[in-house]
Amino acid sequence: MSDRCIELEQAVSANRRAWDDSARLHRDNASWRDLTAGFAVPGYSTFDATMTRTLEGLRLQGQSGVQIGCNNGRETLSLAAFGAERCLGIDQSAEFLKQAEILKGIAGSDCEFLCSDIYTLPPGVRRGFDFAVITIGVLNWMPDLGRFFQAVAGLLRPGGRLVIYETHPVLEMFEPDSETPHLPAYSYFSTAPTVAEQAITYDGSSGQAAPPSYWYSHTMSGIVMAVIRSGMAITGFEEHPHSNRETCFDVYENRQAQVPMSFTLAAVREAG
Repeated sequence: MSDRCIELEQAVSANRRAWDDSARLHRDNASWRDLTAGFAVPGYSTFDATMTRTLEGLRLQGQSGVQIGCNNGRETLSLAAFGAERCLGIDQSAEFLKQAEILKGIAGSDCEFLCSDIYTLPPGVRRGFDFAVITIGVLNWMPDLGRFFQAVAGLLRPGGRLVIYETHPVLEMFEPDSETPHLPAYSYFSTAPTVAEQAITYDGSSGQAAPPSYWYSHTMSGIVMAVIRSGMAITGFEEHPHSNRETCFDVYENRQAQVPMSFTLAAVREAG
């Protein structure tokens, strides 16, 4: 086994422990109450305006979808609002998937959830999906984008579509909580992961100690080429001036010298 494989497996296992440990902080708060109330209403969706417009353009009625890195399942369940059927959410955190099952029960959904590392999917995993969805933060938890997108492509049927809605890599250069948030703090081309030992929360409010986790920065060219090399053809790409991650990054919005803050990318799995 090569050092690269050892490093990948160690990072993936560490991130699983960190997410499982952090799951408790995402229950019994205002966001969780909003989700439980929302999914009791037919047609409820947690997607923002950008992703809603993107998904509506795909005309997903009757189509099967898979979300990689589904967390507590809120977005996988939201796909039903666009007419998608027979959807699957994949995540390696068993603790977050327990929350997904609760929300599934509230929604009365027939979607499924699978606890698995995307790099080592079980042999009997469902495949041949019409579309796949990847959203905020998933790519940065992936040590190897090439293997990741190969696995994603393998879940799609020929002609199946991929939609990514992610943080723009340029934002990884900045430290929003520093005294000089608008000065680049990190190299755009850095390959070493950032190691954190705090619990993972969406609003950054916890500060509680947690098992170490590894966050990887990827360049836009690295993302694009990994998609292409997996056997998918890019059909759309758009950069956005708004943030789709923690609120501390809002400091970079609405500036005269505006940086790209998020992006959407569409691709299709080629035949053969």
